[in-house]
Amino acid sequence: MSEIRLETPLTEEKVRELEAGDTVLISGTVYTARDAAHARLIDALDSEKDMPFEIDGQVIYYVGPAPAKPGKPIGSAGPTTSYRMDPFAPRLIKEGLRGMIGKGYRNNEVVEAMKEEGAVYFGAIGGAAALIAQRIKEAEVIAYDDLGTEAVRRLEVEDLPVLVVIDAEGNSLYETE
Repeated sequence: MSEIRLETPLTEEKVRELEAGDTVLISGTVYTARDAAHARLIDALDSEKDMPFEIDGQVIYYVGPAPAKPGKPIGSAGPTTSYRMDPFAPRLIKEGLRGMIGKGYRNNEVVEAMKEEGAVYFGAIGGAAALIAQRIKEAEVIAYDDLGTEAVRRLEVEDLPVLVVIDAEGNSLYETE
């Protein structure tokens, strides 16, 4: 287990090098989406509509951030429980999604899609929402603004700290630790 710095977008090769337990600092663009936004993303794919962002190589952070305080790009930004995105994640992984950030278990279908396509599940620390927000340098709503805090945002992050919870081989800290 080691500390690794990654820049987005992620490649399959880089993702497959990660191991459960690795600490990772992510820099670059990360997108936010929770379950309502995921449903709309899948609908857009199914109806062959334009997506709000190119999925291939991207990382989605499961977060509904608090409103920004004056002079800040975003408020507290702690992870939400990931299983709510499980019905949608395999399809997005098949479209090229390389990373997901959240907290909690993932179902077998998600893990199998990760193994087949080369994706990784990162855990963020739930109690560190204010600290995580300090790593977010810019935040912009890019889609579904009617969802309020659950709208899709493009975040520019610098050294966002995460932990590889489930790697692209299906190894899971939930099973080993």
